[in-house]
Formats: sequence, structure tokens, C-alpha cells
Amino acid sequence: MKASVGDRIVMASNHVDGPVRDGRIVEVRHDDGTPPFLVEWTDTGATGLVFPGPDAHVEASPSQPGETWSGASPPSQLKKWRVEVDVIEAGDETTAHVMLVEGCPAPLGADGHARRNPHDLQAADIGDEVAVARALHRLADGLLEMASADIATTEGHPVSLRGS
Repeated sequence: MKASVGDRIVMASNHVDGPVRDGRIVEVRHDDGTPPFLVEWTDTGATGLVFPGPDAHVEASPSQPGETWSGASPPSQLKKWRVEVDVIEAGDETTAHVMLVEGCPAPLGADGHARRNPHDLQAADIGDEVAVARALHRLADGLLEMASADIATTEGHPVSLRGS
């Protein structure tokens, strides 16, 4: 991996629920552009010495004035949405409630339910998995409906993103 001052570095978390971080390379310690790099992180503004691993990639900075980044958004635009999941078990029934608690432009939540057939064996997590999956599926449908309504308002005609 090689980089230059001004390039963007993006690092995925090595934990499933960890954040993806991005930052601007402010110093390259070797003339050939190899690590380590001094990085100014977008989310905190702090700088730190980084020895990137396989979970990182570098995006070259624009080389000409007025040129834009090749990525989908400018490097300073990292958004984080957070979903909270509550699971309630009552006998053979499980209910999951999911809620977008941070990042979404409007509050959005959904529920999912699961019920164990009395003839099935007891398995600790299956009801939780089914209820949470159903709640997340409904939350995804709700987000698509919200986006459809936003696009319809902008374009002035009905739009449906379901099934896309």
C-alpha cells in the first residue's frame, strides 16, 4: 500500500459491530509512500500514526484544482446510523423491537414476532433470531417507503422502491 499527503484512508473495523473510519493522510513517513502514515480522522479530528492492515484502502486525492474525489461522497462525509434492538421473551413467544436511534432523518421503528410450535424442541436463540430478522426486514421496508415518499415529493410523481 502506498499513499501521498492528502489521500483518503478508509479502515473497516475488525469487529462486526465496529465503525468504519476514514481520514486524511497528513504525513507519509517514507519517500516511497509506504506506511506508516500520520492520519487526521474525520470523525474526531484527532491525528494518529497508522500502520494499515488488509482492512484498509487508500483513495488518491484529487490531483487538479476543482477535481473531485472518485468515491461516492467527499472524504469528510462519513455518516453513522445506529439501530437499537430489544428482544422480549414470554413463554413460547418472542417479540423484537428495532428502532433507528441515530442518523435517520425521521424516527423509524418496527416489530417482529416469533412463536415456538409446542411440538418443537426448545432452542435458546431461534425465537430471538426469527423475531429480530422479521423486525429488521420490516424496518428495511419502512426505509424504502420513506425514500420512495421523499423521491416522489422531489420528482412530483409516485415512486416505489419496493422489490428493488
